[in-house]
Amino acid sequence: MTATLATYSDWCYAAAMVVYVLALVLHGAQFAADRQRAPRRELVPAAVGAAGNGAAPILTDEPPPAHGPTPAYGPTLADGPPTADGPTRAERLGRMAISLTVLGALVHTASLLLRALAVQRVPWGNMHEFGSAICLAAVVTWLVVLRKHDVQRLGVFVLLPIVLLLFTSGTLLYAQAAPLQPALQSYWIAIHVSAAVIASGMLLVAGAASIAYLLRGSGHAVRLPDEGVLDRLAYRATIAAFPVWTFAIITGAVWAETAWGRYWGWDPKETVALVAWVVYACYLHARATAGWRRAAAWVNVAGFAVMVFNLFFVNLVVSGFHSYAGVG
Repeated sequence: MTATLATYSDWCYAAAMVVYVLALVLHGAQFAADRQRAPRRELVPAAVGAAGNGAAPILTDEPPPAHGPTPAYGPTLADGPPTADGPTRAERLGRMAISLTVLGALVHTASLLLRALAVQRVPWGNMHEFGSAICLAAVVTWLVVLRKHDVQRLGVFVLLPIVLLLFTSGTLLYAQAAPLQPALQSYWIAIHVSAAVIASGMLLVAGAASIAYLLRGSGHAVRLPDEGVLDRLAYRATIAAFPVWTFAIITGAVWAETAWGRYWGWDPKETVALVAWVVYACYLHARATAGWRRAAAWVNVAGFAVMVFNLFFVNLVVSGFHSYAGVG
């Protein structure tokens, strides 16, 4: 029975990754359609009364005037035929991508639940499961964000690192379903690691928003959401994740005292986690300082880089108390 549940979990994991890849492709197609769509150009009179003087109309990007006589307008250079009451091609692609993301999240959740039932423990006891849980937390955060903000075009920046992390966790870091190692058999794994998973998922979305904000400000991705929207999204996601990450560090210290007899020992994992906390604290401070928003975005990206370094290099390369044969 255990082996069967573990097999079903692996199948769901693979299916979720395929669905996320399809959603990523659709978001990419949406982004490309937006880039290819020319600005809306209208034929409007050169000036009031120009028609009487025989003046030729001017081709402009401005919308038709709200009042006054309606001139004859030429064709619109838009994404496909004009649709007064229907979505554009890019919007349809975005909606399809979001629907697939929801489906992927449901299948992904089933994968973690089946793994938990198979091993009779929380499904984040090794790097494979830990990476999968972080990705699910990021996807759920992203779907919550979409309910409150119109940021569909950010989907490429969010789903790309999720797909890469899922692929890495499912191949290089894959581990068979098995009981926890003795050093991890504690109720603190359900408290400490779950907080780290949730915070990491939210910070992934925040990092993607800051990267998009910097690209939008540099003019390389003008079809992204407005800079102000991206900035607020990154800030709100970080300010929500920061206390959760703080809680993860505190509960980790309490668990360390129970397991190793000290609250803090400057283990590589502890040290880099603290560095990440300091970087995000600096981001929140810079974000609250007038005129520092672009610099704050760079700090947020640096914090995301520290989190990635902590997840892979510290867990898999550096030797320390947290190095349990690839356990996060």
